[in-house]
Amino acid sequence: MAQSGQTYATHTRWFPPVHYFLLPLFLINFLVVTWAAFKNPSGSALWAALMAFALIVFLFASRLMAMAVQDRVIRLEERLRMRELLPADLQARIGELTREQFVGLRFASNGELPALVRRVLAGELKRVTDIKKAVTQWRGDDLRA
Repeated sequence: MAQSGQTYATHTRWFPPVHYFLLPLFLINFLVVTWAAFKNPSGSALWAALMAFALIVFLFASRLMAMAVQDRVIRLEERLRMRELLPADLQARIGELTREQFVGLRFASNGELPALVRRVLAGELKRVTDIKKAVTQWRGDDLRA
């Protein structure tokens, strides 16, 4: 498998409409209306500040929901991939892997996946970041939410 241009250092996904437009805009709006409510308290000013805060909560909640669905899909994809690539002794232990471990292992190339799964199941690689850092042949994921 050819190595992708993605690495541990570059795999974080920034979605410009959310990270560079909506989030700053919602935060500035919240600060402005909260300051206005503080300077001139009224029911409508308090309501505006509450709604501004609700927009921020909505933005984060929608992002978390999309990521939860993405993690479920990753778990399914990785289970299927592992059934094809792992030896029988490791296939029997796929159910022991956590969601976080599946998320970290998805970046491993087909060739290095069995060895990394062994290390994860042995307790050698505990955190997602440890798993991702152990990947030497990065399998990029450009379709993330």
